[in-house]
Amino acid sequence: MSIPHEVSTSSYVLRDHPGPVRLSIDPTTRGDWSYTGLHVVDLGDGDRLTIALRDQEGLVIPLAADVDVAVAEQTHHLSRASVFSGVADAVYAPVGRDIVLAGTGRVAIATAVATTPYPPAFLPAADCPVATRGAGNMTRLVRNYAMPGSFSGCEKLLVCEVLTPGGNWSSYPAHKHDEHTATERELKEIYYYEIASAPEGTAGFGYHQTTSSDPERPIDLLVEVRTGDAVLVPYGWHGPVVAAPGHDMYYLNVMAGPAADRQWLISDHPAQTWVRGLWAHLPVDPRVEVRTTSS
Repeated sequence: MSIPHEVSTSSYVLRDHPGPVRLSIDPTTRGDWSYTGLHVVDLGDGDRLTIALRDQEGLVIPLAADVDVAVAEQTHHLSRASVFSGVADAVYAPVGRDIVLAGTGRVAIATAVATTPYPPAFLPAADCPVATRGAGNMTRLVRNYAMPGSFSGCEKLLVCEVLTPGGNWSSYPAHKHDEHTATERELKEIYYYEIASAPEGTAGFGYHQTTSSDPERPIDLLVEVRTGDAVLVPYGWHGPVVAAPGHDMYYLNVMAGPAADRQWLISDHPAQTWVRGLWAHLPVDPRVEVRTTSS
């Protein structure tokens, strides 16, 4: 099966590609990218697909699928109606192991370059911490699949999902994690998007921004995103991310970097960090409901 490499407006913006492999980002073969990877595959009824991780560890998350996942002589069943229906069970695959998928639907495999062979693991949805972040029209819901304080049985991988109601702002204040300091870690990040359609079925959309934090590393992106699109953040301030009114937004974040301590440490954009002070005086958006299991 050939793997497409579709880009638009920037090598860091990848558009949805119809077919069995909708998206493929491999940090071991892509010259302008490192540390993190993501594959999104669409299985037809009865399809079977093998993904060889080689020098990477991975986390398998069903987006809208009913699938069996076989890793290292273990097989687990994963199912979710859609990314908006709740947290899903997930499966961790150790570095160098093949992942065999059999079933139907759309599946994400988040990866990170790694060397330590941790054991394979089943991550039940009930163990995934879920919490609201922000308030007012900055409210969003975060599902921490493999973040500090949740799953720790991996070497480098950091993975979470964020749901942002239509009309709300997310990844706000803008922030960065592009250097190693006492308060920050260098992490390469992937944003993978799915956007709820309009009632009549027309495609939803939102916007993603990444701007430079260092004049020696210029980057300036403000792009429309739709279901299946991904934006790579090599460095710089990323955010805000905006969901168009009427279109709830989902994004999957995949992060990893060179540090051995696997910490998520960030710096707010100095011109935007003040908005955090508004949250205590605003109600949480009632559309954000903490649901911990898939449906």
